[in-house]
Amino acid sequence: MNTPDMTGDDLIENRTFDEIAVGDSACLSRTLGLEDIQLFALASGDTNPAHLDPDYAATDMFHRVIAHGLWGGGLISAVLGTELPGPGAIYLNQTLAFRRPVGLGDTITASVTVTAKQVEHHIVTFDCRCANQNGEEVISGEAVVKAPLEKVRRPRVALPDIRLSDHDGYRRLMQAARGGQAVTTAVAHPCSAAAITAAVEAAEAGLIEPILVGPRARILAAAQDAGLDVGSYRIVDAPHSHAAAQQAVDLIRSGEAKQLMKGSLHTDELMGAVVNRATGLRTERRISHAYLMDVPGHAKPILITDAAINIAPTLEEKADIIRNAIDLAHVIGIECPRVAILSAVETVNPAIPSTLDAAALCKMADRGQITGGLLDGPLAFDNAISAAAAKEKGIVSPVAGQAEILVVPNLESGNMLAKQLTFLGGADAAGIVLGARAPIILTSRADSLRTRLASCAVAVLLARAATKAAPGLPTDAAGA
Repeated sequence: MNTPDMTGDDLIENRTFDEIAVGDSACLSRTLGLEDIQLFALASGDTNPAHLDPDYAATDMFHRVIAHGLWGGGLISAVLGTELPGPGAIYLNQTLAFRRPVGLGDTITASVTVTAKQVEHHIVTFDCRCANQNGEEVISGEAVVKAPLEKVRRPRVALPDIRLSDHDGYRRLMQAARGGQAVTTAVAHPCSAAAITAAVEAAEAGLIEPILVGPRARILAAAQDAGLDVGSYRIVDAPHSHAAAQQAVDLIRSGEAKQLMKGSLHTDELMGAVVNRATGLRTERRISHAYLMDVPGHAKPILITDAAINIAPTLEEKADIIRNAIDLAHVIGIECPRVAILSAVETVNPAIPSTLDAAALCKMADRGQITGGLLDGPLAFDNAISAAAAKEKGIVSPVAGQAEILVVPNLESGNMLAKQLTFLGGADAAGIVLGARAPIILTSRADSLRTRLASCAVAVLLARAATKAAPGLPTDAAGA
């Protein structure tokens, strides 16, 4: 058989029945990681909490997360299928006895040893063992295999790269938000099935206590279309979407609600009521938007700002955008967030205005005009989030490769970045408007249930914290 000129590591080669002798053996070793357990559960459908739920596992007989028993059995199959006999072998029978549990971090060596051969039908019997790093036997058994007669020597197939989205960031966020009382929320114009569903889902999750503001008949019709009962929720009748936006804002100003949630009206219409100088929710801060992103394969959450409110922010406006994002980072538990001010390049170039803004913002931070985080910029996206990329370009910075806040040059770039991470990268996203007198939840029809609930959870944490990013109303706000 002709094969490409490859090294032994590049090839997989079997041993035919005639080449196998009693006493021959082969083995392989693998260390159990969390992803191994998750992938096995995904492939098999076995979601036993003993393997996947650390809180449950701590209460069972082993007091820790353990592997599925057949994960170790799979290692035996791998030895038989790739080493001895290798390609062309046909599994006929396998017995397994599970002697000890296998936990995270255990290194398991699976070995097979030939104990018998039958010339008729070319049958080979193997003693099978799996042992941990301490030499303790965890699995024993016997395999019966029909060995190949023809030699096989082929290029080894490269396995695909797999990135799991375990939604741990979402679960931690929901756990943090569920720890207190539901926050009264004015929902502006929830007159579509998607909008009313978002409000009810957040209420049922214990995050908000909704006040539904809009045309009563349309709200009830939307609830009926969605198959929901909203009879227990307060409805504030408003003739149309514009009035609903203003009345929802008025509920915040009067103290009857603590946060605002967008329904089925356009974002511009809602924000018009919010930014009205006489009757809105403005503060001394520029209002801005931030996405909290949980990106598969990235260890830390990422805040992207501003991707929805400020189209082409000035230097002064970018300073407020950063201040708002830093306040949000503090609320979600990042004590000193690393702030990367993004551009297309990582050097100051007068032909690229965003690099000049980045340099000025960093100097403002040096002079104490922006506090609470570490700033650096300009940085390109790759060297802001990848330590390897930063090292390759010789960038020495406490922010490069470790950024937790990404400040984009303009709305277009931020919006595209956030949506690329969501729709191509599988990221979970939560959107929130900052810098007003109350948190503002912006959701859209395209948002998943996780996104809608996560956005509400972030708003709830902000409302409870009453930071400058959502500073709350003075006591005389109703007459402001």
